[in-house]
Amino acid sequence: MPIPAKYVQPVHFEDFDGTQFERLVFAYHARVEKWRSLEWYGQSGSDLGRDIWGVREDGETVCIQCVNRSRMTFAKASTDLCKVLSAGNGTPQWFRHVTRSAVSARMRDLIKSHALSSGVQDCDVWSGPEFEEFLRRDAESLLKRFVEGEAFPDAAPDLVTFAKADAAVSDADALAIIARLFDRPAFYTPIHQESNLGDFKQAITDTIQAIGTGIWKTRDGQLLGRIPSRHQLKDEGLRKKLQEVEKALAKLRARFDELVRAGCVRHCGCNRPECPVFFMPPEAAHELEQLRRDALRLFGVAHRDFEEPVW
Repeated sequence: MPIPAKYVQPVHFEDFDGTQFERLVFAYHARVEKWRSLEWYGQSGSDLGRDIWGVREDGETVCIQCVNRSRMTFAKASTDLCKVLSAGNGTPQWFRHVTRSAVSARMRDLIKSHALSSGVQDCDVWSGPEFEEFLRRDAESLLKRFVEGEAFPDAAPDLVTFAKADAAVSDADALAIIARLFDRPAFYTPIHQESNLGDFKQAITDTIQAIGTGIWKTRDGQLLGRIPSRHQLKDEGLRKKLQEVEKALAKLRARFDELVRAGCVRHCGCNRPECPVFFMPPEAAHELEQLRRDALRLFGVAHRDFEEPVW
């Protein structure tokens, strides 16, 4: 039986704001090329859009301008180039405009001629349809995450890490990566011996976020990297099982908060906010232990090779 033709709807970049478009352009370049450095560079455009300044592995300097406008004009392009050339980094060897609009052949020639006459060694202009084509060819997973509304980080190092995360992994590999979330003291230290219950709660919160979004952070908020989220699993049954793990962790966190509010789990009373010492009765510790075991057991149901961490 013949496979029916598949029609791919074009991306409407105009539905996204300038910052979102800039982050997508940055993420694309971070994914597909090798760089010594890749950074945001000021707000030099007339629409206050940021440039991207990179140094390729061979030492070539590149400035990429993101033009989130319905029409690309020579006045816009020449003004922005002038501002870049007069800024602190000087003249890049390669200058690139990435716009969401269509660009005529005549406009491309005008922009490139002006850039070359200004001392730039090479210049190109990507229209919106061309950029979409490059995304579908080289970084389809990034485009999918973008159009589905996933928030891209803004800080350059975080955005590079985000862009390089490979979403094209098997479910088995994804589960093995997710299992690393549980290799931390919050999941094996006996509750009554937990040295810092504030950190314990934060670890549970971070794990819930990582399973749901793929954003893996340290307890102080530093990005460790991107991992597959439960939404990226191909098997619907596995997605549901990971959702149950997420719910079990949320139940553990909620019960911890209830015990704190009820005074069953209480601070030592030294009046030092940074003090990690808490007191709780044995029955409260036992209840939290059981809820934690429930969450780990549910993850083991999804990932058969998972070995629960032990003290």
